[in-house]
Amino acid sequence: MNATDTPRTDRWNTPERAALRETVRAFAAREILPHVDRWEEEGRLPRDLHRAAGRLGLLGLGQPESVGGAGEMLDQLVVSEEAVLAGVPTGVLASLFTHTIALPALVADGREHLVRDYVRPALEGESICSLGITEPGAGSDVAGLRTRAVRDGDEWVLDGSKTFITSGCRADFVTVAARTSDTGHEGISLFVVERGTPGFTVTRALDKMGWHSSDTAELSLVDVRVPADRLVGEVDRGFYQIMDQFASERIGLSVQACAVARRCVDLSLEWVREREAFGGPLARRQVLRHRLVEMHRRTEVATSYVRGIAERLQDGEPLIAEVAMAKNTATEAMDRVVDDAVQLYGGMGFMRGTEVERHYRDARVFSIGGGTYEIMNEVIAKFLPLR
Repeated sequence: MNATDTPRTDRWNTPERAALRETVRAFAAREILPHVDRWEEEGRLPRDLHRAAGRLGLLGLGQPESVGGAGEMLDQLVVSEEAVLAGVPTGVLASLFTHTIALPALVADGREHLVRDYVRPALEGESICSLGITEPGAGSDVAGLRTRAVRDGDEWVLDGSKTFITSGCRADFVTVAARTSDTGHEGISLFVVERGTPGFTVTRALDKMGWHSSDTAELSLVDVRVPADRLVGEVDRGFYQIMDQFASERIGLSVQACAVARRCVDLSLEWVREREAFGGPLARRQVLRHRLVEMHRRTEVATSYVRGIAERLQDGEPLIAEVAMAKNTATEAMDRVVDDAVQLYGGMGFMRGTEVERHYRDARVFSIGGGTYEIMNEVIAKFLPLR
C-alpha cells in the first residue's frame, strides 16, 4: 500500500458498531444464554425478552426514524451476527426478530394508524407480530395462495389457512396475504389481522426438526372480518410488497448462516485443542487440522461475499441474482461446516445439549426458508444469457 492510499473502511466494525456488538454480547449473556435450554424445551420465547430488546433499541435498528426506528440495515445485521457468535440459537433470533419480515409493508404504507397501532408497539417490544404467507397447498409458490379476501362494505372478509408461520402462536397481529382477485400474482393483497378477531384461530403449534425455541403455527381464517383501513398499501399489490422485502430477508439469513459457520469453526478449534486422544490433543492430527482449514476457508469466502452484497444493498443497489447467490453460498458453506463440526466432536457432537448438535439441526431450515436453494438457482438463471 502506498502512503497516499486510503485504507478500506470496515463498515461492519466501525467504533459505533463495535460498541453495538458489545451491547449485543452483554444482552445475550444476561437475557438469553442462561435460559436457552428451557426455551428449547418450552418451544417459545417469553414476552419479556421482546420488551428487554425493545428497551435497548435492538428491535428498531434498520427501521426509519419516522416510525420509531434507528440506524441502517447493516446495524440490524450486525446484531444478528454478533448474537450468533455469542452462542445465541438462530431459533431465538427467528422469533425475536419476526417483525423484520412482518412490518416492512406497514412501514412502507406509512399511514398514521398503522404506525401507531402496530409498528411502534412491535419495535418497542410491547407486541409480537407474524407474517402469514405460506399455505399448506402452495408452499414457496406465493402466486398460488388460496386464502381469499372479499370486500363487504367497510370490511374485508378473509377465509383460508396458513402454515409454517414463525411466532404465529404468540403473535398479537399477523400481516396476512390473501387473494383479492383471480389474476395470479397480480391479485394478492396484504391485511393486518389481530389476535382475538372472531374466526381467526391458531389451529396448532408445529413441531420442528430445529429452531425449537421459535414457535411455529398453523392458522385458520373463517369469515374473519377486517376493517377496510387494515388493508396494507394498495389492493392487488401484495405480491410486489412481498417481493420488495425478500432481498432484506434473504441477506439476513445469509449473514446468520455465515455467523453459524464461524461459531462452529470457533467451537471446533476449542474442542480439538482441549480433547486428548491417542497420546495428545486432536489439534496435532494433520487430517483434523486440514479439515479445520477447509471449514475456516469456506466460512471466510462466504462471509466476504455476503458482506459485500449486504453493503451494496445498503447503498441502494437493486440486487436480485446477487442476493440469491449470497444466500446459496452462505447456506452451502454453513451446511458443510456444521456437518464437519459434528464429525470433529465425534460422539459428543451427536448428543442433545451440545451446541454444535443444535446448530446442525437449526441449520437445515436456512436453505428452505426465504426461498429454497432450488428457487434461488432459478432466480439466478433468469439473469444468465441462456436465450
